[in-house]
Amino acid sequence: MNVFFQKITELKDESIRSKHEQLVTGIINAINEKIIKKGDKLPSINVMVSEIGFARKTIVKAYEELKNRGIVESKNFKGYYIASANTKSKLKVALLLFAFQSFHEDFYNVLRKSLGKKYQIDIFFHHNNKDVFKNILDTIYGKYGMYVIAPIPSKESPSLIKKFPSEKTLIVDRYIDLPNDYSYISQEFELSTYQKLEALYSGLIKYNKVVLFYRDDSDYPVGIKKGFNKFIKDFNINGVIQKTYKPGDVKLNTLYFFISDTNLWQVLKDCKDLEYTIGKDVGILTHNDNPFKEIILNGITTISADFKKMAQEAATFVKYRATVHKIIPFEIKRKESL
Repeated sequence: MNVFFQKITELKDESIRSKHEQLVTGIINAINEKIIKKGDKLPSINVMVSEIGFARKTIVKAYEELKNRGIVESKNFKGYYIASANTKSKLKVALLLFAFQSFHEDFYNVLRKSLGKKYQIDIFFHHNNKDVFKNILDTIYGKYGMYVIAPIPSKESPSLIKKFPSEKTLIVDRYIDLPNDYSYISQEFELSTYQKLEALYSGLIKYNKVVLFYRDDSDYPVGIKKGFNKFIKDFNINGVIQKTYKPGDVKLNTLYFFISDTNLWQVLKDCKDLEYTIGKDVGILTHNDNPFKEIILNGITTISADFKKMAQEAATFVKYRATVHKIIPFEIKRKESL
């Protein structure tokens, strides 16, 4: 270990580097020269203070920078270890999403472009499975410089996420209640759904019935269901909630409201087969915009948060780490389907 300390102390006369930069560079040099290797334990903070003479906060800052780059990892109560011998690694970002749906793909692509080449993004999907969500959080903990997490809205999620440092953690997509020092860029569903349905009222009342497809056993936001129920009650709309759609069961003078696209394509196919005109005989309204909905059948009307804007805001947090509490509002894109 004497050679290891020598790699650090030999940089002490380099005035162009700060002390923590000297320490980072010295450890990297030791890895490159194979003085230490993947799996080796680094000296404790106390030992480094004694051997190098730097302040504790300087050593902690250097170890944290190496953690952010994925070179070092910390193990609870066991110290710091070399996690990777790739000393050219970039700052690593763990991105945890529900699934790679079209709007999540938009989010990832904009985040990737906004961060640029200095950042490595590793993407994970929990598919609204609580066990998978917990296992991924356990796997990525302590191994990344930043964490961007779309959480499952459950009672267990806050306690799972609170073990991650607030200054390195951003909640996106779904909101959960966390201490104020945690950042979020999320959607709000109940009031937003109500307000957008209200804004579309003149188009909705052209139809005899409004059907929302909603499954309690899915990852659908419960706020959409609550907002829908409040709207149809307040405006005396003939509205119902159905779990799913049976092929061939499309009805005239009905507006179908989809959260996911699972049933959308079947309804559109049935309308085509029966020669029903979308936007006249049958109305279509969906959550989450994508390019296909802009062009198919002269366009599908959508209520959607701007996931590209959400990703741009997320990239700003990753770069500058300024605490942010922001709700991305829903937008209506009116097309011929309503």
